Amino acid sequence: MKTVDNAQLEAIYRTRFDDKAQIQREKMWQILCSDWMQRYIPQNATVLDLAAGRCEFINHIKAGRKIAVDLNEDVRNYANQDVEIVIAYSHDMQGVGDNSVDVVFVSNFFEHLPDKAAFMDTLKDIRRVLKVGGKLLIMQPNIRFLHGAYWDFIDHYLPLTDRSVEEALILTNMRVIENLPRFLPYTTRSKMPRHPLLIRAYLRLPIVFPIFGKQAWVVAVKPE
Repeated sequence: MKTVDNAQLEAIYRTRFDDKAQIQREKMWQILCSDWMQRYIPQNATVLDLAAGRCEFINHIKAGRKIAVDLNEDVRNYANQDVEIVIAYSHDMQGVGDNSVDVVFVSNFFEHLPDKAAFMDTLKDIRRVLKVGGKLLIMQPNIRFLHGAYWDFIDHYLPLTDRSVEEALILTNMRVIENLPRFLPYTTRSKMPRHPLLIRAYLRLPIVFPIFGKQAWVVAVKPE
């Protein structure tokens, strides 16, 4: 199956995220990193951001070594100077060594893969680059709670739920240690608080996740 190419993707993202929306996304990611994701990542860790895109995560997370993997050369325009760039497919991360990464982070990417075979191959290569005991952090739209809205974006191909993601991880010999079926709202256009203080309050009140959450949060470990 042929998917949207890089030039089309960049055009889509420019339309989807204008300058004002991008500024808001940067503020949101800064808080997501400091108030949620940093707890999973030691500050001396080697962290890989797969399908890094505009590098909102990898630019804001604290880590000893930062790697951004993307197929689109435009990632170079967004990464901070302390971020290493690897241009590669998600299922064949040439340039990233075996057992060399402490944490792999993947956000809103798997739905863009053309089929389940590509998804499984990507998980296998993630496992290859992870150290024993290394973590995979996944933030993923959960079609179980989205129904038709999942297909509102032209570049979505692969339907996934928290359950299918967990099963795929088990099949690739990863151990799931956390699975929140409902975490964040679906998009930045959703009814999520946008003021920094309100975003922080949301993250500190998991009791509200089932009300607004349409994305899953899954954490898996590479076992011995």
